[in-house]
Parts: sequence; structure tokens; C-alpha cells
Amino acid sequence: MSLEKLNSGRFEEVIYDKGEPCLVIFSRKSCHVCQGVVPVLEDLQPQFEGKFSFYYVDVEEDKALYQRFSLKGVPQILFFKDGEYQGKLASKVEEEDVKEKITDVLNS
Repeated sequence: MSLEKLNSGRFEEVIYDKGEPCLVIFSRKSCHVCQGVVPVLEDLQPQFEGKFSFYYVDVEEDKALYQRFSLKGVPQILFFKDGEYQGKLASKVEEEDVKEKITDVLNS
């Protein structure tokens, strides 16, 4: 997986301290839907290099972070900018949906 992994401490630093525009996918290794979504994000990542970052959280390794956002099921893609939650996409997503959401976040 070429997406950078976040744990609780790194999440705080990236999302709230740096406030960079980014998405975080909450996924699980054993989730077949997650395994279909992650490559979509990996394919999009180079198009937004330097403007928008891509991260992931393994919900089995970091349950507290997953529970903090009251998420139900995986995959869940949360979007952030300037330390503010900007919305999410859930379950199986298409590349166009993700690109559209990223554009919305960058232009907000």
C-alpha cells in the first residue's frame, strides 16, 4: 500500500497541527471492498501530489481513532482541510466521486 499509514499521534499532527488538505481512508486488511477502494486512491494520489495528501488508518490496529469519529463499517474516506472535517465517502467509491470531493475540499 503506497498510502501513508497514520496512528493516533501522527493523525493529530497531520490533521490538526499541519492542517493539510487530505483524505484518510479507514480500512481493514480483511475487507474485500477496502481492497478495491485503496487502488483507486493510489491511482489518484500522483494527480494531487503537493496539493492534497492521502493517508490510511487500519481500524484493527487503531480502534480508538475509528471510534472517535463514530464510524460504522469500512471503508470510510474522511476529508480534512485546515484541521476541519470536510465530509466523507463510504463503501465502494468511484474515482470520479473521489476527484470531485477532493476538488470541493481544495476550493472550499
